[in-house]
Amino acid sequence: IACDTSDEAAVTAAAARSQEALGPCDVLVNAAGVLKAASLEDMSLQEWNRVMSINVTGYFLCAQAFGLQILAKGRGALNHIASIAAVHPTGHSGAYAISKAAVSMLSRQLAIEWGPQGIRSNTVCPGMTWTGMTQESYGRPGIAELRSQGIPLRRIGQPEEIADAIVYLASDRSGYVNGVDLT
Repeated sequence: IACDTSDEAAVTAAAARSQEALGPCDVLVNAAGVLKAASLEDMSLQEWNRVMSINVTGYFLCAQAFGLQILAKGRGALNHIASIAAVHPTGHSGAYAISKAAVSMLSRQLAIEWGPQGIRSNTVCPGMTWTGMTQESYGRPGIAELRSQGIPLRRIGQPEEIADAIVYLASDRSGYVNGVDLT
């Protein structure tokens, strides 16, 4: 179900449609995100608000709308994709690193508030990963090789590796993991 995650009415409608089609939510994966490459001094308020509305407000709205279904069941998992930028900011990422740090705190706050009711909330903070958002950068000659030098495994991650972490955090195998940032 496609929706603008920064639009409360759209998220509420998507959660309702999802519940009608599939039953109550068991696991939420918050993964929407945008990056506007710019220095903070060059970033307009409009660009700042767009990044924050998708990367933070959208996660909050989805956690609330789908989380109500999970809370009603008394068990389930919220998983949020942040970024290594949440703890290791880089230049010219504008509001991105700040928004991802906020995602990490949102997840921990949900863990504290909803943990007693059987709901776990965790964050996956990927490092450099080949995605649609990074393809342009890593696709330039020599960039992936240069960036790989700062990674202990000496390679850029793959989306499947992030998905594997999410599968673990969504499963009962991580039943005692709550409020964690998996970097």
